[in-house]
Amino acid sequence: QVQLVESGGGSVQSGGSLRISCAISGNTYRRYCMGWFRQAPGKTRNEREGVAYMDLEESPTYADSVKGRFTISQDSAKNILYLQMNSLQTGDTAVYYCALVRKYDYCSLNWFEYNHYGQGTQVTVSS
Repeated sequence: QVQLVESGGGSVQSGGSLRISCAISGNTYRRYCMGWFRQAPGKTRNEREGVAYMDLEESPTYADSVKGRFTISQDSAKNILYLQMNSLQTGDTAVYYCALVRKYDYCSLNWFEYNHYGQGTQVTVSS
């Protein structure tokens, strides 16, 4: 059974940086997508925003709102997915979730296309 455990969240001032991690275990899929999603305060699960994903060829894709500031990467040997967040803004405040889904064709930033999620890690950016 796939298990995802996020860590590394915290509080930072605007303009600062954080790196969050996702430890992945139990993944036996041969082809899959991995991504980061966030849920801002006051937003529902249906309003969860896709931040970035690694596609089937391990190429990254980013939401326009984070492009140039965030970097998604993975350590395949350690089964860890990272999200390096630079130039953080107050609008980046959210609970960040790691997600994974078995896929054979394409990946996306649509949260509802992923069926494995971690418990989330809080990122708070203050002005």
